[in-house]
Parts: sequence; C-alpha cells; structure tokens
Amino acid sequence: MTSVLKFFQGRFGRVALLDSDHSLVTHAHPQCHLLIKARGEDTAFQVGDRLHPLTRETAVLINAWEPHAKIHRAAQRSTVLALYIEPDWLAAMDRRLSAAGLSGFFPRACVPIPGHVRALADRVTDEMFDADAGRRCKWESVLFELMMSVLYTYSAWRDRAEIHHASLRRPSDPRIGRAIRFMQDNLGGEFSFDEVARQSCLSRPHFFHLFKQCTAVSPAVFFNTLRMESAFTQLSTARITINDVAGRLGFSEPHHFTRFFRQNLGIPPSEYRKTVELFH
Repeated sequence: MTSVLKFFQGRFGRVALLDSDHSLVTHAHPQCHLLIKARGEDTAFQVGDRLHPLTRETAVLINAWEPHAKIHRAAQRSTVLALYIEPDWLAAMDRRLSAAGLSGFFPRACVPIPGHVRALADRVTDEMFDADAGRRCKWESVLFELMMSVLYTYSAWRDRAEIHHASLRRPSDPRIGRAIRFMQDNLGGEFSFDEVARQSCLSRPHFFHLFKQCTAVSPAVFFNTLRMESAFTQLSTARITINDVAGRLGFSEPHHFTRFFRQNLGIPPSEYRKTVELFH
C-alpha cells in the first residue's frame, strides 16, 4: 500500500513524498516530472518502452505528456520525492526554459545524480517535514534550487530552438484538436471513444492512430490525465464531497473513482485531500 507523507501544491506545480510498495498504471502528466529516491529500496519506472532504475545514484526524468509507469518488485518499499513542475511557471521564471512543456526537453530518462543535487534532494526531503508557515520560504528556496539544478544540468534548454522546431514537425490535425476539446468539455458526461471518433469525423481505428501521432499518447491516457488534473484541482480547492467529485468526472460509483485515482497516483483521493497543502 502507498501512503503520502507530504504533498504540496502551488503555482509551481506539485511536489510529493510518497512511500510506495506497489505499481502504478501507465499514465502521463502535463508537467515536467522529476523522480528522486529519498529512502528505502531501489525501484524502477518504465518510460516509453524502457525500464529505468531509481536509486540513490540515479534520477528519472519524464517529459510532459510522456507515458510512464511504476514497476513494483516484490518485498520492495521505496520513498520517492516526486516533482511535477508546471511548464508555464518555468517559462515565466526563466525564458531559457520555455521548451519545458515539449517532448525532447529531457533527452535522457535516467541520469546520474551529482553530489550537490543529492544533497539538495535530501534537504528538500528533510525540510518537507518542517515546512510549516514559518519555514516555507526556506523550503521553497531549497526546492527551487533543486529544480533548477536538475533542469540546467539535464534538460536540453540550450537546444530550445531545435525542440520548438521539432514540436512543429509533429503532425497536427484539426480533427484531433476537436477531439481534445470534446474530451475537455465532457469530463463528467457519459463517455465513449466511439463518440469522440464520431465528433472528429474519423473511424475509430483511424482516430486512435492519428491521435497518438499528434500527441504521442493514446486517447485513453490523455483523457485520464485530464480527469486526474481536474481531480487534483477539485479535491484541493472545492468544498464538495469526494462523491461529488467522482460524479463530476463521470464515475458512476465513488469506489470506481477511488480505484482510478489510486491506480494513477498510488493513494486514494481521501488521503490526497487530507494531506495536500496549498502554496499561494
């Protein structure tokens, strides 16, 4: 069972300290995703079709919208520091990081952790347990230093023009744009990919093929990501019950929503709501 030790959310994105002993399904995030082992056993994440180790000496870096999954091994328990960094926030902080939301921003998924980054990650982990209102400025400063150290060391920010050009070479189709808008507008309704394909004026097989060509993820992973992002917002800011959140996201039964949330994050929505702290 996974438990969340700390979870912070703000304009920068999200940062979590998760104690986990089971797998996560293939999923994606619209944020840059940094994974650093804090404590416990080594573990591994599958990014694309390759398995990458997460150890004291290696970090896993995942591009925005890049499919990945946590692979659990028996009798293994790990505490993972997980950062989900908003690309727009990064671009506002430093224009050199304007390609942070594009594929190719992290050229490598598994990278060695230099000593200074390891020390910063350990400080962030320690500070998370003491990040009360009086110490948040200090914690935010260390977190920002960790983020930027990793990004400047391992992202392709120097090649941002090429990353932007490469993104323009990805196929673009207005029918897929219509499909995405339809998904965004129908998070809480009865949903079927047959209907999305019809809205796009495509056959189902052609829709699935073209969607992945244009976005690099399957329609199911994309739609589930939209639902998870909406769930994060509603659970942390809206004064409604978890049952109501489940209904708003199209789940016929609350336990279906709980299973979905746990499969994607490792914890139930009730634990996320209880633990999350907002930074303004």
